[in-house]
Amino acid sequence: MGKKTIELRGLSVNYGKKRILTNIFASFMEGHIYGIIGPNGAGKSTLFASILNQVERIAGHIEIFGDTPEKQLHRIAFVPQKDEVDWSFPTTVMEVVLQGRYPHKRVWQRLGKEDRKIASDSLEKLQITHLADRQIGKLSGGQQQRVFIARALCQQADCFLLDEPFTGVDKLTEGKIIDILKSLKEAGKTILVVHHDLSTVKEYFDRVLLLNQRLIAEGPVDEVFTPEKIRETFGGQFSVLQKAGLLHD
Repeated sequence: MGKKTIELRGLSVNYGKKRILTNIFASFMEGHIYGIIGPNGAGKSTLFASILNQVERIAGHIEIFGDTPEKQLHRIAFVPQKDEVDWSFPTTVMEVVLQGRYPHKRVWQRLGKEDRKIASDSLEKLQITHLADRQIGKLSGGQQQRVFIARALCQQADCFLLDEPFTGVDKLTEGKIIDILKSLKEAGKTILVVHHDLSTVKEYFDRVLLLNQRLIAEGPVDEVFTPEKIRETFGGQFSVLQKAGLLHD
């Protein structure tokens, strides 16, 4: 088993007066792809925001690479949901991808040749080199998602958080993204993916975390991703289970 990347101990988070996450205990290890699974409002994105130190927790402790989040966030790359991005902003694909180099720079330190080479290599891996000078708002949904995956690769992080990366992309792009994630896993990286398509969970992930404001279960897909646990997670949304082929008439 690999080293521990992230540890959550008793994490609880409120949004206003509403409890979003309650007493979450979980550990994420290097060399695994984790699917973060749960219904809308389950706290999946809030879990990521907590790890990224973007929301205040009312209880609990988060440890990243054995240290506080503040000291280790440069080792985590984040791919947000597409609707959180201002696609009208006047910036090019290359400029977005180069943002992945900023965590490695001191304040006011300029990007150099090596940074641009790393960015170019990331574009090539996602097969979007030809889009380098295009404004991000003029891309298709699949191309936009590839840009932010390329930015994450450009950061050369040890842990990757992806919030619904397959939403609104074509099958070709989805396959390309999962191939890259699996290669990162083989390189010993830790990958956490918020995912809503239950039919592909067993194909894409080796471990899952089932979440609905509290932790339902976490572990290997074959052990945890069962009809009983899925039913408990989704609160009896039988149509969701049937669509994924997890329940039969």
